[in-house]
Amino acid sequence: MSPRQYDESDARIRPARSTRPRSKDRPTHDASITALVTTVDRGRQRCITEDGLVLTAMRARELGPKSVVVGDVVSLVGDVSGTAGSLARIVAVKERRNSLSRTVDDAAQVERTIVANIDQLVIVVAATNPQPRRGLIDRFLVSAFTEGITPKLVVTKSDLGEIPDFLAEYSKLDVEIVYTAIKSQSRERDLQALHSMLEGKISVLVGHSGVGKSTLINALVPQAQRVTGDVNTATGRGRHTSSSAIALPLAGSDGWIIDTPGIRAFGLSHIDTRRIVDAFTDLSQVAANCLSNCSHSESSCSLNAWAAPDGAVDTQRTARLASLRSLLAVKDQAAQEDEE
Repeated sequence: MSPRQYDESDARIRPARSTRPRSKDRPTHDASITALVTTVDRGRQRCITEDGLVLTAMRARELGPKSVVVGDVVSLVGDVSGTAGSLARIVAVKERRNSLSRTVDDAAQVERTIVANIDQLVIVVAATNPQPRRGLIDRFLVSAFTEGITPKLVVTKSDLGEIPDFLAEYSKLDVEIVYTAIKSQSRERDLQALHSMLEGKISVLVGHSGVGKSTLINALVPQAQRVTGDVNTATGRGRHTSSSAIALPLAGSDGWIIDTPGIRAFGLSHIDTRRIVDAFTDLSQVAANCLSNCSHSESSCSLNAWAAPDGAVDTQRTARLASLRSLLAVKDQAAQEDEE
């Protein structure tokens, strides 16, 4: 039997998977509406429009995971009626003017954005139980200064213990400090001062668990009903009562308060050291004359001459320079922890 002779009729050409080429033109979504993201929870975002309409939305697939955070201004399409069971779709996130981020894995330098588009970073610490930790406060300040966010410091439980002396030093960085009591007669006056500080602003509250963030939220936004918890007497640490960030309207004002879960670690590996120096506008111009590898802590640094013009020490400039170097030291310490 002779072998078979193959010809062109035996060749089969597999047809293309799609006979219609995919269009590169994306929809313009001209009919989209703008809204503020107030909650992100398990794939669903709660948004509020300029008209006060509350909507539930899902994120478009092309935006990618973790692309929407509380404080984002987004474009919505789909069912924007706001009726029960309706679901809109987020198709775009407006450009952020700033954001608060932290490194959640220093070894891998994984950056996680917490909130966006905020005016004030309100650092909440307790005078006691738990004791305030300077390292965490400094890290918050580094993030605030590099993002152009105004930092504020709120000291709770001021009537339950002696306030550490180092907290007053932050006034040298032009950080406003507000003290609030728990049980004393000055509590109402303290809350009024805090309310005035938050009016007309988008403010995010950050701090350790157990410092009283949720208690402050409930006092300022009565309908919030945030869960509060006690501090563990064995470890001295607070228990997490907030599981996700949420934006709440400030009572009697057009301001917003963003409550965040208690934070025990706040990595800075994602921040460039030069941005910290640039945040000090009066020092950055002088630092520009330093050598390219200057760490601003050595004796040859140009800032030393600025702090002591004509050989005479200027106490205000010296305190300002010391504040900058303390923040740079916090960044350097974080870098060393990453390497270890």
